[in-house]
Amino acid sequence: MGEQPIFTTRAHVFQIDPSTKKNWVPASKQAVTVSYFYDVTRSSYRIISVDGAKVIINSTITPNMTFTKTSQKFGQWADSRANTVFGLGFSSEQQLTKFAEKFQEVKEAAKLAREKSQEKIETSSNHSQASSVNGTDDEKASHAGPADTHLKSENDKLKIALTQSAANVKKWEIELQTLRESNARLTTALQESAASVEQWKKQFSICRDENDRLRHKIDELEEQCNEINREKEKNSQLKKRIEELESELREKETELKDLRKQSEIIPQLMSECDYVSEKLEAAERDNQNLEDKVRSLKTDIEESKYRQRHLKVELKSFLEVLDGKIDDLHDFRRGLSKLGTDN
Repeated sequence: MGEQPIFTTRAHVFQIDPSTKKNWVPASKQAVTVSYFYDVTRSSYRIISVDGAKVIINSTITPNMTFTKTSQKFGQWADSRANTVFGLGFSSEQQLTKFAEKFQEVKEAAKLAREKSQEKIETSSNHSQASSVNGTDDEKASHAGPADTHLKSENDKLKIALTQSAANVKKWEIELQTLRESNARLTTALQESAASVEQWKKQFSICRDENDRLRHKIDELEEQCNEINREKEKNSQLKKRIEELESELREKETELKDLRKQSEIIPQLMSECDYVSEKLEAAERDNQNLEDKVRSLKTDIEESKYRQRHLKVELKSFLEVLDGKIDDLHDFRRGLSKLGTDN
């Protein structure tokens, strides 16, 4: 049946820089598909990711691997066989959590598969040893020899057992050294990862402080904008008031022009008033003369009744005319006085 995909997600793939062992190097320019595969024949699990025609992740999951979340959207694991550390950046914390849970599940399954494989090997080894012992006993039974032959045979067996034991010890030492080297690489990678996390935390703190500063600056700018808007409103009101004052000033200037025109007429009116006053004085002198004449006429009336009756009629007529003219002159004078007062 071959390998079958059991879980698939999308993420940005990174690998640790092999020269510095500190910085992350992007393995993909964009988010790519990352999948868990299960090999039924070998009972093994792998994480595989392909970017175009390039395989950027081919990591076999072993029981001693550990997936570590270094942030809300980033996780990593070390692969001693590939001699690198893989990092995945997800678009959400939920995707990271699902991937980590699947990693732990696959890790436990790989552990169970290894234990079952070891049990089969041990069972097969026990059967082989039992067959070997039985064959030796049968051989002893059928080929009984002298004591030295028996000792030589036992000595050969011991030599073979010692050789196999030494070979196993050497093999175990090599495996132990390999595990130690893997552990050292994992420790270094984890330390570098922790240093990277601290660096990211510092950068995040710097970004957060810068964000707070910019937010405070935005608040100040908004307050300044509000102040500018208030000033604009005040300026608009002042401009409107200035326009009203300018309109009133134009009206006042028009009134001033009218008054100036009227002031130009005043000398002419004063001249006319003087002329009328002279005429009034002349009329008053004439009135005085007429009164003198009246008195003279009254004397003449006493001297002659006939002339008195005749003159009385004429005088009465003359007095009526005179009274009318006097009234007219008084009215005219009052009009001039009133006109002079108003001006």
